Amino acid sequence: MRTNMKAVLLSGLVLPGLGQLYKGCRVKGIVMIALVNVFLLGAVFFALQGVGKIVLAAKVPGSPDMGQVLDMMRNETPAARWLLAAFFGLWLYGVADALLGRIK
Repeated sequence: MRTNMKAVLLSGLVLPGLGQLYKGCRVKGIVMIALVNVFLLGAVFFALQGVGKIVLAAKVPGSPDMGQVLDMMRNETPAARWLLAAFFGLWLYGVADALLGRIK
């Protein structure tokens, strides 16, 4: 039981997939780490695109207020929310799998 708790802590607190690597599931752990990186980097990319619009709106005189800019950003970058939701889903799966999955 002690091994499962270490795996859960690694998978939940450090990086999803590390718990699986610790338990000996190398393929699953590597795939989870790769997916986590893709999801987070994609979400950051889309979020930075929206931040660029906010910076441009702040520099142009007579620009819309921040509430309008945030609404525009929310409507134009739904992919960032989907990628973050996928990341959190993978994170929850990693913790549950590290806790309940079998040890190799």
